[in-house]
Amino acid sequence: MDKQININVNEVKDASEKQRISRLILEALPDWFGIAESREKYIRESADQLFFAAYDGEKPVGFLCLKETGRETAELCVMGVLKEYHRHGAGRKLFEKAFEAAKQAGYSFLQVKTVQMGRYAEYDQTNLFYRSLGFKEFEVFQELWDEQNPCQVYVMAVQ
Repeated sequence: MDKQININVNEVKDASEKQRISRLILEALPDWFGIAESREKYIRESADQLFFAAYDGEKPVGFLCLKETGRETAELCVMGVLKEYHRHGAGRKLFEKAFEAAKQAGYSFLQVKTVQMGRYAEYDQTNLFYRSLGFKEFEVFQELWDEQNPCQVYVMAVQ
């Protein structure tokens, strides 16, 4: 990318717009969201979740959804940024906006689940990103998804 990138992040409230953006982004990321059934579930459920979108001008380039998983905890349940926007601050800006929303809502913890480090290069990048944000390894569930994809849970205190 040669041009200057100026990423803005906004909360999206309209359910159909949430689904439109999540479909646009997730379908463009088959290395992470290649299982159609899982991808469609993320898209469907995005309509009812706290939803933030990153834009380059008017173009959606990423999104993040938060959902409550307990009285004290919200989960960063799905996040995607177009590959050409990786390492340009879109993911970090999305997270910062979601973190502030979680803080204002009174949550004590954020959690995120991904495939355990060392399984796939793409997910190793994802693990490193979450760790760079300050998430800490909490637990690995060997068979939450399936044996080939052990689920790494990361947590973070919201302060």
